[in-house]
Amino acid sequence: MCRCPGCCEPPTGLHNGAVDTDADGEQIPRTRAVAGGTAKLMPDVDRARAWLLTVDGAPQSYVDLDAPEHLEFEYARRVGHLLDVTAQPGAPLDVIHLGGGALTLPRYLAATRPGSRQRVADPDAELTAFVAEHLPLPAGADIAVEAADGRAMLETSAPGSADIVVADVYGGSRVPAHLTTLSYAREAVRVLRPGGTYVANLADAAPFRFLASQLATFAAVFPQLALVAEPAVLRGRRFGNIVLLASRHEQPLPELARRCSADPFPARVEHGAALERLTRGVRAVEDGDAVPSPEPPDGAFSIG
Repeated sequence: MCRCPGCCEPPTGLHNGAVDTDADGEQIPRTRAVAGGTAKLMPDVDRARAWLLTVDGAPQSYVDLDAPEHLEFEYARRVGHLLDVTAQPGAPLDVIHLGGGALTLPRYLAATRPGSRQRVADPDAELTAFVAEHLPLPAGADIAVEAADGRAMLETSAPGSADIVVADVYGGSRVPAHLTTLSYAREAVRVLRPGGTYVANLADAAPFRFLASQLATFAAVFPQLALVAEPAVLRGRRFGNIVLLASRHEQPLPELARRCSADPFPARVEHGAALERLTRGVRAVEDGDAVPSPEPPDGAFSIG
């Protein structure tokens, strides 16, 4: 669920409009009221069966039904690179996704790692039904979507049951407070296998107070941390998406950095001393002190 300017600019060629029907079977925009606002699916005229999902004008997901391995949003590409290098190519994974949208990353894993078992938590049942109606999952994909809060799914998941936990949850344009705390991080580490990785799509800008709080929180339970983001975001030049990686094992950061730097939308991988400087003097977030991630700049996400 992308929420930053730049990463989620709609592809050129997208239609825009209200709900309609085409007797000739042409792809047309579709709209539905969901718990989070007004959801809209807009077809990309440059790709035969590709769709952009927005909620209240904010881009959420991009899916190409004919090419689920295609990741349009920059932050999703960075998560995809991590998923590619976290295990042997093609090996199936057990993955929990907190946040569903149009299920871009679950579709990606089903295509690139067949046999993966995936659970998705999304509390907006109307949105997941809308997506299921118009963007069906590929045959044979083991993807179970539950109308559930992400933290609640973690709390009810068995210990050591996941290779990856992907957190991409936004309430409006902010990460909910209850998904930022030390007790939440402890649930994530409990659910992951020893070689597993927690991945979160965050958004912040200089002076990175929210990001620093998240690093301090996850450093309390995970010994290995890294960040992946566009250099301009890391330098504090603009608000944007930052992917957090946390694990109990050494991550394949050299290969991840190589892939991210060679991407059409280059990104940098930061770890070690750079993160320690950012978190110096910052405490882990307790449930009673938690706040959502910062509001994005006005108009950062709306596309009409």
